[in-house]
Amino acid sequence: MDYTVKTTSKFNSLDWKNSSLKKALVLMSGGVDSTAAALLLLKENYSLVGITMEIMDRDNNSATESAASVCKELSIPHFSVNIYEKFRNEIILPFCSSYTLGLTPNPCAECNEKIKFGLLWDIAEDILGKDFFVATGHYARIIKENDRHYLASGINKSKDQSYFLSGISAERIPRILFPLGDLRSKEETRMLVRSHGLSVSERSESMEICFANENGYRSMVSSGSIPGPIKDTSGKFLGEHTGISYYTLGQRKGLGIASKNPLYVVSILPETNTIVVTSREDAFRSEIVADHINILAPEFINLGSHFLGKIRSQGDPSPCKIISLSDNEIKVRFDIPIFAPAPGQRLVLYTSKKYVAAGGVIKESYR
Repeated sequence: MDYTVKTTSKFNSLDWKNSSLKKALVLMSGGVDSTAAALLLLKENYSLVGITMEIMDRDNNSATESAASVCKELSIPHFSVNIYEKFRNEIILPFCSSYTLGLTPNPCAECNEKIKFGLLWDIAEDILGKDFFVATGHYARIIKENDRHYLASGINKSKDQSYFLSGISAERIPRILFPLGDLRSKEETRMLVRSHGLSVSERSESMEICFANENGYRSMVSSGSIPGPIKDTSGKFLGEHTGISYYTLGQRKGLGIASKNPLYVVSILPETNTIVVTSREDAFRSEIVADHINILAPEFINLGSHFLGKIRSQGDPSPCKIISLSDNEIKVRFDIPIFAPAPGQRLVLYTSKKYVAAGGVIKESYR
């Protein structure tokens, strides 16, 4: 594996591997959530090591400095791993190219699957062995029931991040800790960090994609974009768009066309460089096809099985059932049509207990 390790504090990995204490590797970003996760684990007498992934170029690793500072205050060892090239190839470049293909990518889900709980985990095992848990500041839960471990939604509905975690390998679920999963608000998290006198408690929460440059992620995906037609579903020309990379399904604002009634993007056709718009009512779909399926709870996955499905991170899941199933593709029908499912986003299926049964990448949808 191509990576560079930098230790920012004294740490004897052999002593840690041989320790009889409960051990956890905490993915530290230097922010409030990962700091709170570490504090909760220290309270439970875990022996901790902090790790930070460096995903920017080697001259811009402020996250490492912040995380190292927090770990120093918590008196836990810390090291960083520079995986810039791998992250660029696995996450950044596919993210940028997805928009030119008419897709709406989900880089956080891809990163969790391929990097945080994939590559970074593998690197940590190379260094530390396998006798440890991996902990993060995600708002989700791992629930043990009848000797099975399930990924489940967090208690805090507004912060729940289980949607972004549905691609994690099932075999790694038993070794994951989500200490924030039972917290009910972000303020509760801040209060925990604040109570320990840590200045990071007041750090603002970033709403931008972590690898976006100073001009925002749109500037990263607009290269090569060329204007093209905006049409309605009958093929009538309505105006001109500025490049398909600037649009996503369900979008209403920024179309730049005059209409008596609001219009929404319902299709992006890269082969003809065309944006198709329609009324809101016509943008609803009942059937969703997803591929790249990751099954976390196979005992629940059967033809005709009922679930609560989500097609985007925000909002409540909606009742649906499986109507077609193969090795790498699943098709579900929602009881009530849902608005503008976007290819590239995740379809995540929850059981009635809010366990994640499976997740996949939305491929297409039908009325």
